[in-house]
Amino acid sequence: MRPNSNPEHFRSSEKRENALEVVTFGCRLNIVESEALRLQAEAAGLKDAAIVNSCAVTAEATRQARQAVRRLKREQPDRPVIVTGCAAQIEPARFAAMPEADRVLGNDEKLRPESWAALARSNSLGSADVTAADKLAVGDIMARTTLRAPVTGRFTGHTRGFVQVQNGCDHRCTFCVIPFGRGNSRSLSIGDVLAQCRKLVEAGALEIVLTGVDLTSYGRDLSEQPSLGALAEAILRALPEVPRLRLSSIDAVEVDDRLRGLLATEARLMPHLHLSLQAGDDLILKRMKRRHSRADAIRFCAEIRALRPNIVFGADLIAGFPTEDEAMFARSLELVEECGLSFVHVFPYSARPGTPAARMPQLPGEVVAERAARLRAAAGAAHERHLAARVGRLLSVLTERGNTGRAEDFTLVRFDRDIAAGQIVRTTGHAADGKALLAA
Repeated sequence: MRPNSNPEHFRSSEKRENALEVVTFGCRLNIVESEALRLQAEAAGLKDAAIVNSCAVTAEATRQARQAVRRLKREQPDRPVIVTGCAAQIEPARFAAMPEADRVLGNDEKLRPESWAALARSNSLGSADVTAADKLAVGDIMARTTLRAPVTGRFTGHTRGFVQVQNGCDHRCTFCVIPFGRGNSRSLSIGDVLAQCRKLVEAGALEIVLTGVDLTSYGRDLSEQPSLGALAEAILRALPEVPRLRLSSIDAVEVDDRLRGLLATEARLMPHLHLSLQAGDDLILKRMKRRHSRADAIRFCAEIRALRPNIVFGADLIAGFPTEDEAMFARSLELVEECGLSFVHVFPYSARPGTPAARMPQLPGEVVAERAARLRAAAGAAHERHLAARVGRLLSVLTERGNTGRAEDFTLVRFDRDIAAGQIVRTTGHAADGKALLAA
């Protein structure tokens, strides 16, 4: 499991006319699930409530979720606050003990329509007399063997559609608690995935994004054991009208031959891969219990770039992992160049209680912060080079809100004019500002 399964660490707060507010922290998977639980809560008639869909990837993410719970109750003391998500699944008693939290739902329970129907009918929701134990509705996520897929349709205000095809993780990276929030790996059948994709297409989505906690483990738990490449191939074959198919974060060593073939031959599969790399030193990778070496990462990028010369790579990298010395860290810095990374998410190491890494010799906080800053600087320079290389190129851009859009290789494009969201346009960037390509 990687610290964040997507190229964007996400936090959103969306208010609706019926006063149901959903605050989301974390990954794209949480974004998908927030939309699904919002629809279920509204269908159940739950109103005048706030829902916090929490993240547990770092201690800071959990802290922010608790802070949001307090803020929401402070803003409207009479409004019930419901907490769910990975942090709530992993530390349910801690959230239930908060006087500001009125209910705590597990990650499986939050996708059950009956959970929201029960809350909508409850006479005690928001009551100060409810005990911490009565607040809890959190089951054993490790006992779940099938995937409860969130059904959303197209997101309000979004131009692309997300389909959760996999959840959970069978790996046990030493820094990660997410398997204990998500359970073991579970996949959605190809038929069910196609059904969700068709709904998105009918709703007008021009890009479908496949999401998961450990996306490249897709299908291993199913009887037919289809690979991620087989799934992508089935989607592209069954839905020829879909102009763009994108993958969220993947594990390079788990990429199958069919997916490699699609990357080489299928223009509708977007030329952008976000890799769960985490470090550039072999001993640190071993202590993280990762499944690849430094050489594996470099070789993968070179091989895929040979198959698809316009491919762009992003990656997650952790700075300041326990026992990391300066030479080890330098190899992570060098990996940005050696893999040719354009989008890098830098995570300062954050000890999570109960993980093996938390019991290893820890680095001083100031060392972790300083290394994270240096890694971000290297990442920023790489991204600036990426943008500069695209000035003057003709790009195909899916437009979004705020006069922005994403090119096929995930480059952010900012238009100099008002442009409607939800269309694919051809444009040429005339300059870059360090964060985006500027286009007329």
